[in-house]
Amino acid sequence: MDFPDVGERIAMLRTAKGVNASEMSRAIGKSDNFINKIENKKSKPSMDALYDICKFFNITPKEFFDDGADEPELLREMILDYKRLPPGEQHQIAGLAKTLATKGLR
Repeated sequence: MDFPDVGERIAMLRTAKGVNASEMSRAIGKSDNFINKIENKKSKPSMDALYDICKFFNITPKEFFDDGADEPELLREMILDYKRLPPGEQHQIAGLAKTLATKGLR
């Protein structure tokens, strides 16, 4: 597994969520510049802080380190919805996803 830079991953997820570093820092109970320091490689989060960061994004640590998923929370929701569908509809969704992904590669 190729681990992403923690600061870069936080910045990507934070930007996708539409929140600034100070707001996020306060939301997880840290000082205003906590996230900024991590994103600028001036510090690293403890394991406890990393769990708080994951809770903020509503993702697991595994999802945090899966840099192939730009929106892990959305991906998890889609998978849960997909699992609730009957098999025939799952195949339709899989076919649609394959078609859209193929068009995106052109």
